[in-house]
Amino acid sequence: MNATFTRFCYSLLILITLMATNAFALGSGTPPNEGDSSDLTRITAQLDSLFSDWDSPITPGCAVAASEKGRTLISRAYGMADLENSIPNSPSTIFEAGSVSKQFLTAAIILLALDGKLSLEDDVRDHIPELPDYGETITIRHLMTPTSGLRDWGSVAAISGWGRGNRTHNHDHVLDILSRQSNLNFTPGERYSYSNSGYNLMAIIVDRVADQPFAEYSKEKIFQPLGMTSTQWRDDYRRVVRGRSSAYSGSPGDTLYTINRPIEHVHGNGGLLTTVADLLAWNNALASGYFGDEFYEEMHKQFELGSGRTNFYASGLMISSDHGQPQVVHTGATSGYRAYLSRFPEQELSVAILCNVTGANPGQLGSSASKIVLGDEALDEEEDAPDEITLTLEKLETFTGIWIDPKNYRPTEFILEDDTLRVKDGPVLTPVSARKFARGNSDLCYRFEKKDESYKPVITVIREGYEEEQLQPVNRYNAGETDLSDFTGAFTGKDAETTVQIVKENEKLVLKHRPSDTFELDPLYEDAFIAGGFGLIRFLKTESGDYNAFALSNGRVYDLRFVKLIGE
Repeated sequence: MNATFTRFCYSLLILITLMATNAFALGSGTPPNEGDSSDLTRITAQLDSLFSDWDSPITPGCAVAASEKGRTLISRAYGMADLENSIPNSPSTIFEAGSVSKQFLTAAIILLALDGKLSLEDDVRDHIPELPDYGETITIRHLMTPTSGLRDWGSVAAISGWGRGNRTHNHDHVLDILSRQSNLNFTPGERYSYSNSGYNLMAIIVDRVADQPFAEYSKEKIFQPLGMTSTQWRDDYRRVVRGRSSAYSGSPGDTLYTINRPIEHVHGNGGLLTTVADLLAWNNALASGYFGDEFYEEMHKQFELGSGRTNFYASGLMISSDHGQPQVVHTGATSGYRAYLSRFPEQELSVAILCNVTGANPGQLGSSASKIVLGDEALDEEEDAPDEITLTLEKLETFTGIWIDPKNYRPTEFILEDDTLRVKDGPVLTPVSARKFARGNSDLCYRFEKKDESYKPVITVIREGYEEEQLQPVNRYNAGETDLSDFTGAFTGKDAETTVQIVKENEKLVLKHRPSDTFELDPLYEDAFIAGGFGLIRFLKTESGDYNAFALSNGRVYDLRFVKLIGE
């Protein structure tokens, strides 16, 4: 279809959608009044029930909207936008979209590529030479997918003691932190690891290549053409935004909520201020091919990992399925804001949810709302159960212990509890064969690879859309083998620009971190300890038997080194 004609048709669709949204943008408790009344009445009642925890004048809440073939089906809101001033949420309330924002940044990058201003295969250092040269090419596509191996800057900032909720960061801070990292988490393209760093770097690239601020480029090229009149970037969190909700920490049933709004200027990874109607307009533009076939293809192109396995993550979009139907989806969470945006291409349905409270789980609410809107199209995903497999306790015992990912040393521990194999502090493992177990209700499986019977097996982690990982067995920590005093001292981490003290108190190791944080080190496996919210600490032994360094790993940072200050 001719791109100009497509844009004309979409402009007409925008007008119709806005008229429909105005007609249907109704407050909590008011049903829609057009279309298939019986089905809309069902949808309304079921959505009201789903969001009943937040349908109160003393709680924060959510807005939810759905569209079919570009036409708004329903738009509802629950709870309060501002508890201090008793302002209720409405379908036109502005929320922050968390990581749902990422697809708008990749859209800007793709538009620049289609204009010939850059290539998605460009070396990132061609545009941001401040990044270290790791001897490996990191492309813009690696940033988009995200498979770059770059450490997450916010996680490094938290290790330093100045996390995203403790200091007002901007893109200069992001670039400063990333320019100091001495290593990557992994070779670019080798595996998928969710990280914000690539998205903030792409925002900087847009600034430089478009020769205008990313926020302005987005407004000119995306928001205005699509009629997203309530959408902008939170590039300055201090700016007054009329109609914006506040955000809160709290759970259903709480009587006390605390304000939890972002205090950063960083955006692109998150920070999109928008409404459910504007999110539907964006989804409708993607579905209609408003920006052309090549744009659509790049937005939905999944990355092929180093092994040849296709990653589930595309350009700020997750290609998956829900309720037996193909789905394009993303969730979001920043401070107290929560978000969900999905599209079911075969049904031409979209669902958008925005909330202003931490206790609103976007994935669960989004999936449940999608099932309501899908109605009869939601398929029963229960497959015929495999023949029940019975394993002896002696056999199950061979599958207990601790295994680690050799890339980041993250542990997974399996235990027997009530004669059932399970992940420690996690779900039950259900056998699907003599050596393969499904983790809870997820699609993740562990396959125990048979080795010499005198040794623990290695484990292959299998999950559709992810690289297969090999977990290695390790020995549990033996309290008698090492004097805890050997691990004490002052350790400095150059990459995080911070120093910590590890001391022995009451026969326990304690990590002290500026200005007043204290973490107990719980022993896990040989020379490795869990330090609460700080991360996994793995002490490194020299040839002489001294522990003069440790490696810190958490979800988005692998192997960040701290070196002991001798004589301290």
